[in-house]
Amino acid sequence: MNHRKSILIYTKFLISILIFACPLKSNSKQIDQFSAPINAAADLEWDGQSIILEYGGKIILRAQIENFSEENDFSKNVVNNGGVINQVMKWTTRDWENPLKLVGYISTSGEGFPCEADRKRTGPDIVRHSSGLSSSLLNRAVYDRRNDWALSLDFPSDVKIIPETYTENENTFRIEITGHDIILRFRPAFYNRHRGLKYFKPWEYRVWQDPVVGWCSWFAYFKDVSEKKMKNAADVISEELSPFGYEYIQMDDGFQQEPAGTPETWLIPNEKFPSGLDNLSKYILDKGLKPGIWTYTSFHQEDYVSANRDMFVSDENGDPAYGNWVGYIMDGTNPEVFSRIIRPLYAGFREMGWRYFKVDALRHLRYEGYNSFSDYFKDKNVDLVETYRTFVKTIRDEIGRDNFMLGCWGIRPELTGIIDGCRIGGDGFGYAGLVQYNSFNNVVWRNDPDHIELSREEAYRSCMITSLTGSLFMLTDKPEVYKTEIIEPAKRAVPVLFTLPGQIFDVDPSRSMHLEMVDSEVSGDEIRWIDSDRIPRCDLYLLEINRDFENWMVLGRTGDEIPEIYFSHLGLPDSNEYFVFEFWSKELLGSFSNKFYTGSIDPLYNCQLFSIRKRVDYPQIIATNRHITCGGFELEIVDWDNSVLSGTSAIVGNDTYVIYLSEPEGYSYSEFICDNADVVSNTRDGIMRVIGIKSKANTKVNWSVVYAKN
Repeated sequence: MNHRKSILIYTKFLISILIFACPLKSNSKQIDQFSAPINAAADLEWDGQSIILEYGGKIILRAQIENFSEENDFSKNVVNNGGVINQVMKWTTRDWENPLKLVGYISTSGEGFPCEADRKRTGPDIVRHSSGLSSSLLNRAVYDRRNDWALSLDFPSDVKIIPETYTENENTFRIEITGHDIILRFRPAFYNRHRGLKYFKPWEYRVWQDPVVGWCSWFAYFKDVSEKKMKNAADVISEELSPFGYEYIQMDDGFQQEPAGTPETWLIPNEKFPSGLDNLSKYILDKGLKPGIWTYTSFHQEDYVSANRDMFVSDENGDPAYGNWVGYIMDGTNPEVFSRIIRPLYAGFREMGWRYFKVDALRHLRYEGYNSFSDYFKDKNVDLVETYRTFVKTIRDEIGRDNFMLGCWGIRPELTGIIDGCRIGGDGFGYAGLVQYNSFNNVVWRNDPDHIELSREEAYRSCMITSLTGSLFMLTDKPEVYKTEIIEPAKRAVPVLFTLPGQIFDVDPSRSMHLEMVDSEVSGDEIRWIDSDRIPRCDLYLLEINRDFENWMVLGRTGDEIPEIYFSHLGLPDSNEYFVFEFWSKELLGSFSNKFYTGSIDPLYNCQLFSIRKRVDYPQIIATNRHITCGGFELEIVDWDNSVLSGTSAIVGNDTYVIYLSEPEGYSYSEFICDNADVVSNTRDGIMRVIGIKSKANTKVNWSVVYAKN
């Protein structure tokens, strides 16, 4: 029996079993479900000095106000505008020489974090994210994702929000507020109602937190993909990039039989894949990588449609409805669509070992499909959007929550809670989406700006801002490119850390303000009202690194419009002095107070990346070269004790790991000690010492720099 025939028999057997059984699968990433919060104002207790705010049976604020007397004023107001609730509490003093001071604690679930809830009045536009809980002075709010509420302070009071304790189930933040007017604003159902995401129910799902970093075949080969090319890509990625954190190999369009539709046309590939898709999946897995696959929600087998009319949407004449890009439109109200097409298809891929699912044409199923033929659903007295969600949720159920699901393409607000990632714009990397939907990233889903091409002009900055924003990161060049020097930024930008947005508003709201357009769109051709575009909309991208041993910032700059950076605009106290180190050029700009000048952007990189650390009066780390966070990924601990600077670093085999240190006056270098690696360089450049170490394999290195105090 030939190989292709044996695959056909196996596939038909698998489909027949799935049609009649379709058992529920266990989920290795169990998702805890919590009670839905109420959309109502919080209960307030105020006795003239103490404040208690209770919501959902839990105290979310406990505080006291100093300097408040009978001559001062307290007022409150609750506005409910069609379910969009603003609860405002105001304390006012008439004594301009003695401002009020509110001190207390905000308590959230384990998914609460400090942020900005409203656009700041001054300073440049900066897209902010944090790794760990932010301590930025820009924060004027705390957002509890699990319960979808925001508690914020209106301008102009001075605000400090300091993370105190954080566990899986509860986070606590100390707040200190000073002002003549202290205005607290509580907004329940923040994303659900205030931001217009009616399907955002975060108590039912968690955002995918693991890094999503890999390679996609689309721009490398388009439809000219083959088994040989995919295996070669797996070989190269495994050898060149896997040690740095690349995990996924995702095959795109070009493997399926045409016209595609039924499970057999997908599970049994065309002649370019003689060994079958199960063989390819196993090959990728054997390389230590995770196999990913592309599918779409279109259907193009006319003969099958003719023989199974009730499984497809009809037009006004009763004929099979047809739309550009989507083809014949599968009817999500008919259970046979799921039992005969959807479940066998995705269960089959899962059974073969595929672990990353890029589901395409979702916009076309909604726009050219269900929206364009809305009368069909009205006549059946069914909800069009719920039918659409059920269709996609069925795919999700077969994929399993332990595998990654990317919704493609364009913003899909109605699929919130179903997809893990969303391709927020059109084909090709898009800078704008990371500014137009910055508040969605890792709250609603993981943003996908689309795959990255390592061109000379764009490689450094596209890799940089994708990583700084904690977005999905997929390369798409021909694999031989990864054996050239252009691979450098792609090595330094991964893994992508899980980040939290510093703003729960969009820096550029021009797209997200039109989310309601999703219900009236009837064409998915080209970028629509709500889809992100590609043109850069912001020059500054800030990532805070918050670790037990140190907090610092890295600032990405992609344009020349803002040559002068004030530390206060970054949320740093301008009373301190800071080292500023440019990562790509490996240049220490110096130490500065109040502000620093960026200098010109080197056309070799087309961007700049600054490590900004508070200067201390003893030797300290300024940066490392492993990752663009300058130590945020690989440094596990750093300690200064008894004239010894020590740390533990996770380094990549056969890659020189470089530590950049400051050596202030009063300290003399004695020696450098490390295990599991060889010292390959150790030089002094002004105030900076540069030490390079190397190991033959990925390993952890304990190192110490010994000083004598003069």
